[in-house]
Amino acid sequence: MIATSLVDTLRGWGRSAPGRLWLAGPLLLIVAIPVADGFLPPDIHLAHLLVVAVAVTAVGAGPRATALIGVLAVLALVFAGMERRTLSTESVLVEIAALLAVSVFFVVFTRLRDRRESELVRVRSVSDAAQRVVLRPLPQRAGPVLLASRYRSAEADATIGGDLYAAARIPGCTRLLIGDVRGKGLPSISDTAIVLGAFRAAAHRRIPLPELVAYIEDAVRWGFAEFSEPAEDAAERFVTAAVMDIPDDEPVLHLVSAGHPPPLLLRGCARKPLVLAVPEPAPPLGLGVWPAGAHGTDGVCACYAAATFPFAHGDRLVLYTDGVSEARNGDGDFYPLAERATAWADATPGLLVERLAADVRAHTGGRRDDDMAMIVVQRD
Repeated sequence: MIATSLVDTLRGWGRSAPGRLWLAGPLLLIVAIPVADGFLPPDIHLAHLLVVAVAVTAVGAGPRATALIGVLAVLALVFAGMERRTLSTESVLVEIAALLAVSVFFVVFTRLRDRRESELVRVRSVSDAAQRVVLRPLPQRAGPVLLASRYRSAEADATIGGDLYAAARIPGCTRLLIGDVRGKGLPSISDTAIVLGAFRAAAHRRIPLPELVAYIEDAVRWGFAEFSEPAEDAAERFVTAAVMDIPDDEPVLHLVSAGHPPPLLLRGCARKPLVLAVPEPAPPLGLGVWPAGAHGTDGVCACYAAATFPFAHGDRLVLYTDGVSEARNGDGDFYPLAERATAWADATPGLLVERLAADVRAHTGGRRDDDMAMIVVQRD
């Protein structure tokens, strides 16, 4: 019965090469220690080292494999005592009892560890699913526009933080949003969800870009006030954002900037990218601060007027958050985004954003000081 259970367990657990190699050590110890014990002088006894086989198994195997290795270790200890005719001595009996107790402890330990790991896997899967709902992946194509994106949260185990992006299609146009919530990491996810929810609710409507941004501003201010904790001050929460329309049949793009870093336009063999700086950017979303007389006759803030920039066939647009442009190396130098983007301007959107993300990691030495989001857009 024990041999059959051992074979079944080893077959199930040792399907991979690392699993088989891991069990080889404990099994070798169980065989080698009693054999070596028989050739040593009577005053040298190695059988107590059988506990190492059980401990090693517990590190990389489950409770069933640990229990079977423990049983084999006890049987090996009994065999060694019989071979030396010391099985009935007090010393060997104490060793057997101790090995049994240690084996039971390791079995209980591995069972509790596996249960905890299963709980963590379930929690992580739920968390990942929820985060993917909040920050949906961008499509690779939206009309005549190719898209590629990269995201890195300041939290090592999170896939979303205070940076955000989204895309939407309306007839004849692609709409894009990139933004940066005040704060970073997990505490900022609530604000991220509010902004993305507002954009998705209104982006599909056939409304002008300034009205879309005004709608997002109202929704963000309401959301910040409605979902603030008692100790929070909604007036200190804001979001920088860049919202744009890319028409299908015109070689231009329309951009509204709410305090966000300006996009970079890579064009042909140009030595430097064109910085799409809006002449009069609007305040960050959520602050509700406008200059006197800023509202037009339609009630929309005049500072949300869209600026128009060229965006022709083959042009590439780099959208980013300050987690990219303000990433520092060990000497405190900012990441040279414009220089690096120009050097790889001929790359496809997917390759360009991948190279930039890898280069930022190399520049910072892998540190996660802030959330980071990038989108590369190409008119195809």
